[in-house]
Amino acid sequence: MNQPLGRAKGPGPTPHSFLFVSPDVEQRLKVGEFITYEASVDGTWQTILARVIERRPLRLYPDAFSGDPQIDPNHVAAIVGYSGRTSELFEITAEVIGYYDADLRDFINPRVPPHVGTPIMLAEDEYLSMVLSRVQPGEVGAATIGWLLSRARGEVPIAIDVGAVASTHLAIIASTGAGKSYTASVLIEEMLKPNNRAAVLVIDPHGEYDTLAELANHKALGSKRYRPEARIYRPGDVKIRVGALEQGDLRYLLPNVSERMSYVLGRAYRRAQQMSRSRSQQEDRWTLNELDEAIQREGENEEDSFDRGSANALLWRLRSTIKTGRDQIFDDQEQTPLDELFRPGRCTVMQLSQVEARQQQVIVAALLRRIFNARLRTKNNSVDAGDDYYLPYPVFILIEEAHNFAPAGADIVTTGILKKILAEGRKFGVGVGLISQRPGKLDPDVLSQCNTQFLLRIVNPVDQARVRESVESVGRDLLNELPALTKGQAIISGMAVNTPVLCHIRRRHTPHGGEDIPAPEEWVAYFDDAHEQMRQRDAAPLQQPRRRSRLFKKE
Repeated sequence: MNQPLGRAKGPGPTPHSFLFVSPDVEQRLKVGEFITYEASVDGTWQTILARVIERRPLRLYPDAFSGDPQIDPNHVAAIVGYSGRTSELFEITAEVIGYYDADLRDFINPRVPPHVGTPIMLAEDEYLSMVLSRVQPGEVGAATIGWLLSRARGEVPIAIDVGAVASTHLAIIASTGAGKSYTASVLIEEMLKPNNRAAVLVIDPHGEYDTLAELANHKALGSKRYRPEARIYRPGDVKIRVGALEQGDLRYLLPNVSERMSYVLGRAYRRAQQMSRSRSQQEDRWTLNELDEAIQREGENEEDSFDRGSANALLWRLRSTIKTGRDQIFDDQEQTPLDELFRPGRCTVMQLSQVEARQQQVIVAALLRRIFNARLRTKNNSVDAGDDYYLPYPVFILIEEAHNFAPAGADIVTTGILKKILAEGRKFGVGVGLISQRPGKLDPDVLSQCNTQFLLRIVNPVDQARVRESVESVGRDLLNELPALTKGQAIISGMAVNTPVLCHIRRRHTPHGGEDIPAPEEWVAYFDDAHEQMRQRDAAPLQQPRRRSRLFKKE
């Protein structure tokens, strides 16, 4: 790698690019590959890093060489004295990244292209390992996600900065089947390793992350004195106190609420808060019965028959939609403590696959508000240990199917609190990771506030356009690679790495739970002997003759 692969030709099409010529016999100079050259900057020689963004052949066979599809054009070229591949020549465009400043932990662009004739070399593995990642593998705060795509497996590991991810937020964007949940699980494994021991909550609308329960059983994720922990919460395991719901949550949750019903609901909601304050000195402890009673009182207004009708309609919606009890998520008194959901070294997976979409959104909104307020009050020393809002360590929340919780062009209950956390969560230690297969359906303001991006294969033109609009740290040359990425390949950019990189995601330690259902295999298995015997056994009780009812006499 110390041998020059080419020579600088001159400036490129943009102020921060240049051209160089190379035979590239071994085809090392792929798009996205890193190269270096030496340059004097303020009297000091520096190693300048650049990235290949385009390659164009300078020597091509004449069209006549390929005129007969039965004859190899290389044979024709050999006859006329052309030596084929060894005579190929390419003009390669490279974008200057700069020289790495160890004190700043960042690249500084020299702002001038290399002189004509400057030797261009392939960047060495050791150098790339040092400058691409903000942290080194094994350090506190490092998550070794995979390795540089243009190099052999493990030669240039890519370690992202977990601290940057947790403080400036993350977006994992990919088409269906490109590996976004797999990548997210790899990140979770890294965050739970001994050098990080993060407190992570996963919002799982489809039940894809239950295999993370095996975190504690894998040797690579623990040490002699530490073992990560995973908890899976299913509907009914998590309790949301109804008093934590805001008026907007109720209005969103109840179906087809008219303006008049909304007016009655607002008055009843304030009345229920007053009942709670007089009973418990806290207005967020009202119960469903108190809200029910408050609505009935609003309906007793003899002066306005519209209120009576609206109150009755509202009561029916409330009683049929929000239910409390042992197996229900909403509860009058009980609420899942935050120190059960969050603890350093623990990953909590909240599965909502059996919960209706609007209830999912209300649950997540109420939970996010509670987490943000807990961190706010704990940082301000306004709560003590044992309080419902005491949360003494930073947390990270990973939200799958994020476009359902912050949709573009629609203001739902989760959008507001998500925007608040993305804007202010850094100050209080609340980090958010958003996972989506449809960035075109994700609120652009929400996506743009995620300062680290994992971009896997994206084919849809609308989704590609949304990524280009919202992600500023990735060059157009890398974004053009999005449709060509294969499963497990990702563009990683933003605050967690020093410069955008093409990365091959490593294999998971825990089993993957998001695999597609093998439909043909299950169809074929329907006809095997075991399934046939099972169907006959299940059908046997239905084939027994029924007894004649005593209500009918035999004629």
